[in-house]
Amino acid sequence: MLDAVVFDFDGIIVDTEPLHYKAFQQLLAPLGLGYSWEQYLECYLGFDDRDAFREAFRAGARPLSDQELRALMDAKAGAFQEIVSVGVSPYPGVVELIRSISGTLPLALCSGALRSDIDPILGQLGLVGAFDALVTADEVAASKPDPESYRLAVQRLQEIFPGRIHAAASLAIEDTPAGIASATGAGLKVLAVTNSYPQERLTGALRVVNSLAGIDLEALHLLP
Repeated sequence: MLDAVVFDFDGIIVDTEPLHYKAFQQLLAPLGLGYSWEQYLECYLGFDDRDAFREAFRAGARPLSDQELRALMDAKAGAFQEIVSVGVSPYPGVVELIRSISGTLPLALCSGALRSDIDPILGQLGLVGAFDALVTADEVAASKPDPESYRLAVQRLQEIFPGRIHAAASLAIEDTPAGIASATGAGLKVLAVTNSYPQERLTGALRVVNSLAGIDLEALHLLP
């Protein structure tokens, strides 16, 4: 039986990666630091905004001060908000799965996105208050694949549910190699979904599925 379930956000709840890519390009292309969608998938997927900007400037052999980085992150957050304001659609089955878990089993969100990116979308999907704990890019020093964010998610659940939460008995739901590495590095088991990468790239997961549609809490408990 599971102690807790921890969901990733981008690529698991909503397909916001093309929207993040568009927002990044609005800022980077005028600087001569733009890159293709294929490069985004290969090099940037799984980074939080901070590390994505750092990588773009590193790849372009350009210096990036802390002040410039903060300004770029603020501008990107604004661009992203404008893009998502027209509405987003969840992946099949995920909202139903979250609602079936919420209030029944300890539930957390662990994302490399900013809290300001996440809250409006949870509101659009009717999931405000569904999660017992949230960890976002604002709160950690290192993005996935570093395990810091998942360790913090487990710690917060342990504080809310004393004596009930063990990392080894908790399940992360992820879509990227970086996310799997982060979760397993923190001691969690992983259910991976092929929303962003093919199955052969999602090594380290306990199980890989093509969709969360039709998966319920009982099915999660029955994972080996």
